[in-house]
Amino acid sequence: MKTIRWGMIGCGEVAEVKSGPGFYEARNSQLVAVMRRNGALAADFARRHGVPRWHDDADAIIGAADIDAVYVATLTDTHRDYTLRCAAAGKAVYVEKPMALDLAHCIEMVDACRAGGVPLWVAYYRRALPRFVAVRELIEAGEIGDVRVVTVRQTQRAPTPRDLSAHALAWRADAARGGGLFFEGVGHTLDVLDYLVGPVAGVHAFAGNQAGAHATEDVVVASFRFASGVYGSGTWCFASDENDEYVELTGSRGALRFSVTRAFPIRITSSGHTRELLIADPPHVQQPLIQSIVDELNGEARCASSGESALRTARVLDAIVAPFRERMRAGQP
Repeated sequence: MKTIRWGMIGCGEVAEVKSGPGFYEARNSQLVAVMRRNGALAADFARRHGVPRWHDDADAIIGAADIDAVYVATLTDTHRDYTLRCAAAGKAVYVEKPMALDLAHCIEMVDACRAGGVPLWVAYYRRALPRFVAVRELIEAGEIGDVRVVTVRQTQRAPTPRDLSAHALAWRADAARGGGLFFEGVGHTLDVLDYLVGPVAGVHAFAGNQAGAHATEDVVVASFRFASGVYGSGTWCFASDENDEYVELTGSRGALRFSVTRAFPIRITSSGHTRELLIADPPHVQQPLIQSIVDELNGEARCASSGESALRTARVLDAIVAPFRERMRAGQP
């Protein structure tokens, strides 16, 4: 069993706890080097996490002979470029979600990695979290019978100018860097539905900006038809007065309700009885998916979040937001 040697491009807030430690805490995995354009910050991350070396140039990671796979943890607008460069260098790639800002770029990333003979994975890490694995097992065991309908609801308080001035939110709300609050965050929900119910075969959606706090969509409603025959609907409002979020799967003999964004108890209603199942997330939420990538590279398992599965999620996102963005480009309300 070989040790997979990782290089990390970008070591900011996401890498600090969610993902970074997973690369050196997973079995048969080592974080060899990190890169950030601000060398002082890269050096600080390396020191605190015990990483052997740091760089301020991505080529030092991409071209390194002692690195087998690269984790791209930069802003969304750079994902395509780094992925294509890694593929050309023969490096396996694990890229943050969303894959890219543009569907065409996502397709290009998948094609480049296929042509380069390297695997591509995307950080839709909830596919490997124990609580979502448990939901899938409940469905497969027939706990609620055949799934008929999916209902998604998410509301979030409208961001203030002060909120939007902070880096953690500013880049997410920026269409040119993060794609917008809906685009950057809701991919997780859509990808979880792909994992639990199967691919979406059709989408009808309306998206708009009602609050005017930023330039991207803040209210979205959508209906889905899954290839499995299941129907679904979603309502997202990022200009509300409360934070709330849940997904409910209604079946022929019951229902499952859970949160995508928070480790709340899974609520199972069947035969007139309701029970709750609480499954905590691990300290580093990406570590289970990272472990599955390491295991796949060692020929022991398959990672559930591939470039191909993430491309399906990218297609659904594009179907929802593309009409709104076309209207915005044309100067239409």
